[in-house]
Amino acid sequence: MTAHEIIIRPIITEKAMQGIGNKVYTFQVADKATKIDVKRAVEEAFGVKVSKVNTLHVRGHLRRQGRTEGYTASWKKAVVTLTQDSKTIEFFEGMM
Repeated sequence: MTAHEIIIRPIITEKAMQGIGNKVYTFQVADKATKIDVKRAVEEAFGVKVSKVNTLHVRGHLRRQGRTEGYTASWKKAVVTLTQDSKTIEFFEGMM
């Protein structure tokens, strides 16, 4: 899998934005991607050094529209911490 197949999109929420000052970034990643795959993909795509990767599965939530109900899709989240001597990811700098 290539780096762009592993990293699907960045997560841009208030909680995810609080970690940017500490070089902690959050991404939606492919379900089959391992921590090592995510580390290599982030280093290749953004040219940074990764110190730690935490992953978790996010369950789909129950949603209703009138009397019809269903679940949103489940997905995998990765929280990536960069080393202190690494540069920041430029994509997130304009968000703050």
